[in-house]
Amino acid sequence: MIGYTTVGTNDLQRAMAFYDALFGSVGIMRLLELPQLAAWGVSWDKPMFGVAKPFDGRPAAPGNGVMVALGQRTRAKVRTLHAKALEMGGTDEGAPGVRGADGSQAFYAAYVRDLDGNKLCFYSVGPGEGD
Repeated sequence: MIGYTTVGTNDLQRAMAFYDALFGSVGIMRLLELPQLAAWGVSWDKPMFGVAKPFDGRPAAPGNGVMVALGQRTRAKVRTLHAKALEMGGTDEGAPGVRGADGSQAFYAAYVRDLDGNKLCFYSVGPGEGD
């Protein structure tokens, strides 16, 4: 149902460099760049993640309780994204690991904040792949 989601930024060029490197680490590319917005995804027919300067011209600020969760196919990709975000200057909000019970429906997740303070979750569902 979700077509795309956006988080705010006060420095679009800095945000694009962060997300190009972050998403590039797992093979996701930038699909759209406009003067006030950029978006990444695997294809135009799948949901995209965007970063934008606020339309109203006021400073961007992360919302309390707002988080974007980005599903991955493997736990390894969750770890890659978490590590890359920290390498690029993001901050840790929760190391990669299983939340709840492990098994066929295990929720494996990691949490970070981007350079503007927006909270992201990278997750996969299912058993581990031998890690």
